[in-house]
Formats: sequence, C-alpha cells, structure tokens
Amino acid sequence: MNYDLDKASEAYGKFLEALGFKNWKENPHMKDTPKRVAKSFVLDLFQGCYQEKLDVTAFPNVDKYDGMVFQGNIDLNSMCSHHVLPFIGKAHVAYIPSPDGKVIGLSKLNRIVEWFARRPQVQENLTMQIHDYINKICEGNLGVAVLIEASHMCACVRGVKHDSTMKTSKLSGEFLSNQEVREEFYNFIRDLKR
Repeated sequence: MNYDLDKASEAYGKFLEALGFKNWKENPHMKDTPKRVAKSFVLDLFQGCYQEKLDVTAFPNVDKYDGMVFQGNIDLNSMCSHHVLPFIGKAHVAYIPSPDGKVIGLSKLNRIVEWFARRPQVQENLTMQIHDYINKICEGNLGVAVLIEASHMCACVRGVKHDSTMKTSKLSGEFLSNQEVREEFYNFIRDLKR
C-alpha cells in the first residue's frame, strides 16, 4: 500500500479546520500536528499496512515435540476501523505441532501478533487473522488457539464511556475437540494473572 505524507498532512490540517480549529497553524502546540499525525499513522498505528509481507520461517519438528507451544501476555496495540480509536490489550496464542509438522521460533508468535495488530480493523477479525496465519505457517499442526482481551477507547472515551474488556477467541483442532487441551490453554492464561 502506498502513502503520501504531504497529502495526508494537508488533509488532516483541513480536518482540524473543519472542526473549528481555524488558527491551528498559529498555535505553537498544534502547528506541526498534521505532520505528526500522518507520520504516526504510517510509522506506528497502521504500520502493518505499509511493511513488507511478514516473513516467518517454519522449521521441521526434528525433536518430534508434541506438547503445546504457548506465548501469553503479548502486548497488543491496534486501531478500531469504526472510529479510528485504539484498542489495547494482550494476546495469548498457542499451537500444538505434530511430530512430522513445522514449528516456529517463540518470538515469531509475538511478531505475528504485532504485524497483524498494526492496522485498522475490528478485534474479531484480528483474532481470526492471527489464528489463520499461525495455522498456515505451522504446517501439520494439531490445533491453534488465539485469545485477545482488550480495552477499546471507542467504548471508554465516547459512546457509553465505560472502561471494559472485550475478549475474543478462535480455537481449532485439539483446542476445540479436546476438553483437557482447551483447559490447559486457559489455565496457562490464568496462571499469568496470579
């Protein structure tokens, strides 16, 4: 996706004027705001839209590990596509490699969450995107689980103005069909909160 920082800055300046901030250029605290806002969207908030495709290498499961691979409390910062306000929280992800399947480095789970989070979307779609990518890259896995819990600024600072937490999950394979596996995943998450 291409972008034009100058046009985005100019458009944001016009947006400020449309909101009644006619003298933003004379205000020492706002005169560079349009440029700062445009840069923050490209370099941070929507970064995942502008970065090259995520490159995660999967490796053969040479040790035949057949337990759960879990990474929890992954920082998650994203933007709601409805109101272009942040939602911030934690992601918990897991997969079960098959003895003949593929595995990835643990930090790659964090990288996957980060890459998909840095774009405008709704939390439900983000949960599915992370799940589906892990499911694809960890070939032959026996199941993938993703749980996201986040606070949405669109609910906290506007509308109902309540500070609450939204939880979404996407489970597949053993996480759906095996109660013990599902409970182990949720216990790992509970243990992080003690």
